[in-house]
This record gives sequence, C-alpha cells and structure tokens, in this order.
Amino acid sequence: MAKGFNRGPAAMGGGQSGMMQQLQKLQKQMEEAQAKLADETVTATAGGGAIKVTMTGDQKCREVVIDPELLKDADAEMLQDLVLSVVNMALDQSRELANQKLGPLSGGLPF
Repeated sequence: MAKGFNRGPAAMGGGQSGMMQQLQKLQKQMEEAQAKLADETVTATAGGGAIKVTMTGDQKCREVVIDPELLKDADAEMLQDLVLSVVNMALDQSRELANQKLGPLSGGLPF
C-alpha cells in the first residue's frame, strides 16, 4: 500500500466537521457584516445638489430631498430625469459599499 494512502479525514485538516465549523463562522461573519450595512448610508446628489438621495448599504432608500427652489423652474420631465439619475447613483454607491464590506468574506462574489 502506498505511503499515506489510507489516511482518514482527521489527518487531512479536520475533515468535514472542521469545514462545517469554518462555514458556520463565515456565515456568522456575513450576517454581522450585512447587519452593519443596513446601518451605513451613502448619499448621492444631482442638479448641483438640488436633489439628494440617501440609501443604506443594503439598498434601502432612506431619504429623498428636493430643494424647493428647483420646483419653481423645473418641468416634470427634467425633475423625473434628475430623480432617476440620483437614485441610480445612490444604488451604485450602495452596491460599492456592500462589495467593500462583504467582498473579503464572499471571495469576490458581487452583491
């Protein structure tokens, strides 16, 4: 019989129980990081700061602020375009924050 051929799982780094413990630890770390993301925010602005959107790290919109001065001169189409643009910017920033916080734990999987 070849040398080392008949080794059990314990000789190979702890076997399945060691791997399960590592996976459970990783899962706990992911859950903690995701909970922290829900409390962190990013803010995007458009129209020279006339519209501001604040979004959490888990992609929940917390606040939309529109400067009343913008409403005096804005038409509906321009306002819609600005809101759409700033919401998408906030989502991109939120996703980037999630990738920064969760990336090391996920092995680079996108969120």
